[in-house]
Amino acid sequence: MHPAVQKAIRILVSEGKTPTVATVKSKLTATVPMPVIIAALSAYKNAPDSIETEAPEQEQVEPEARSQLDRIEAKLDKLLAVLEERN
Repeated sequence: MHPAVQKAIRILVSEGKTPTVATVKSKLTATVPMPVIIAALSAYKNAPDSIETEAPEQEQVEPEARSQLDRIEAKLDKLLAVLEERN
């Protein structure tokens, strides 16, 4: 089950709400394809206790986001070096 969907379902259950596609989608912090949400809800409906007993997984940073972050950090380092040279 996708970690973001699992987290959204867990939040809804802790709030006493029934997880549906719409409510899960509203709680998501990341873009998740609709078939993944539907599959996760089906899994939850078949075994509701599995959501609460599973340990929460740490959200992984996607490789694309990580490489973009690395590029931004490298540019920032260059800008800081230029500013330090000017002072």
